[in-house]
Amino acid sequence: MSSPRRESIAELQRMRRGRPRRGWLTRSFRLQVMLLVGVLLAGMLLAQGAYLNHRKGEIISDQIGQRALAVALSVASIPELIAAFDDPDPSATIQPIAERIRRETGARYVVVGNNEGLRYSHPLPERLGKPMVGGDNDRALLHGESYVSEATGTLGEAMRGKTPVLDAEGNIIGIVSVGFMLDRVAMDVVEHTSLGWWLVALMIVLGFAGAYGLSRHLKRVILGLEPYEIARLAMEKEAILQSIHEGILAVNREGQITLVNQQARRFLGLPPVHAVVGQPIQDIVPNSRLLEVMERGEHQFDQDMWLGDHPVVVNRVPIHHAGEVEGAVATFRSRREIVELSNALNAASRDVDMLRAQAHEFSNKLYTISGMLQLGRIEDAIALIHQESAHQQAQMTFLMKHVGDPVVSGTLLGKLTRARELGVKLEIDEQSSLVEPLTVTGQEVLMTVIGNLLDNACHAALQGDRHAEEGPRVRLFFTDLGEQLLIEVEDNGPGVPHEHVEAIFQEGFSTKPGKHHGIGLALVSRLCRENGGAITLEESELGGACFIAVLDRSLCRSPSAGAGPAAATGQTMNRT
Repeated sequence: MSSPRRESIAELQRMRRGRPRRGWLTRSFRLQVMLLVGVLLAGMLLAQGAYLNHRKGEIISDQIGQRALAVALSVASIPELIAAFDDPDPSATIQPIAERIRRETGARYVVVGNNEGLRYSHPLPERLGKPMVGGDNDRALLHGESYVSEATGTLGEAMRGKTPVLDAEGNIIGIVSVGFMLDRVAMDVVEHTSLGWWLVALMIVLGFAGAYGLSRHLKRVILGLEPYEIARLAMEKEAILQSIHEGILAVNREGQITLVNQQARRFLGLPPVHAVVGQPIQDIVPNSRLLEVMERGEHQFDQDMWLGDHPVVVNRVPIHHAGEVEGAVATFRSRREIVELSNALNAASRDVDMLRAQAHEFSNKLYTISGMLQLGRIEDAIALIHQESAHQQAQMTFLMKHVGDPVVSGTLLGKLTRARELGVKLEIDEQSSLVEPLTVTGQEVLMTVIGNLLDNACHAALQGDRHAEEGPRVRLFFTDLGEQLLIEVEDNGPGVPHEHVEAIFQEGFSTKPGKHHGIGLALVSRLCRENGGAITLEESELGGACFIAVLDRSLCRSPSAGAGPAAATGQTMNRT
């Protein structure tokens, strides 16, 4: 388990210890689960056991009744017993036969009577010749039926099998009654069903044990929390998601929306949540790129894009579970405040760089002028002052005349000063022009493209032949004439080796020593692609490398467009 997760579980457990105490039943999820599952299982087993044992008891009783009837039929068919009905003393023959069969079958009694119901056999000899008791002989004596009945006789309540005794002509001459006492039947039923009840009891015990194990497992799965705590955390999470300033949009592995908060709905202009959740992301936000994130399983951080006329910064993260991607989440926040702050910081940074470079440069020139004055060469000192002033004025005049955007002008002025400080001669082609003002996106894109290309060119020029008479040189050309913006930067450095031409625009690749390099050209290449253009590498006329960046003219503000970013709607933008 990862450290952040352990810390989260520890925090949840501290919250649990600090929660108010509740009733003994409502405060224990484990006890509730164990009782619910255990009682439900016990009720089902008891109901099933009662039904099965009842049916088993009925079957056993029925079998005993059928046994009594079978014995009665066997006795009624004995020839010696039938012939004894014609003897002067039938009991002398019938009584021994009936008693022997009674002992062999385990019956309580085997009674044989004549057609008037007088006994010829009985377990108690003193009751021979007396009428049979029970009142259930008519079906056999009058109708000749064989049947099973329950009645109370002289020995008690019994289950009886009764059948008529027929002579050779088929006349009813008597009746046989075989009985098993009901208390003995009940004992047999209990004896045969007791094992079933023991099994039911064992299953109930095992059921409670399983319920206890299930409750422990569920408690571990929910991090030891109680249901009301989970409900409270869910409500808190929902409140947080709806109140934070960032928009949040989540999808499952099928690409269906599972979560969208209020800020995301406001950014995207979506209908109520119930009308959005469960819908395919491609139907609601076609350019979300969440399906691409799930397909590749890669994180995308700080990606800039436009939602309508609103610039946002987007983070897209896949959701992994058991090594598979189960969905993705996108968070985005408004970029207008970030853009304004970034512009202010960039302007301040440019001013600081220019002031620092100018302070360093003019410090040297002041020392030079001071030396000339001390040597008495006043005219030379004045000429140097006028020369420097004319140079600065010429640069400012050129930028004001040929560059219509103040942000790009400031960037170029800062790079000119920085190049002088580094000892690099930065030349701007006289044919360069950028007369159309730029959109907010265009200002950021051109500031990034020109800045990175000039920085790389100055660094390359300093790596060139230091003994060359002309020294490190960089040349810049730009124009907005035609359908595209064109920026060309070349230097007199060593150039790009042939084996590095394909990799030079890949992020992380750099020929510079040390870390934190290989970002600038990759960023420029991505910006060009995302803004309808491209960047190419050629051999420079100065002897080094020549980078040509082409951008779509939509970065320029059209004459009818306002000053806001709406003119760049739908354009994807990126910044360092």
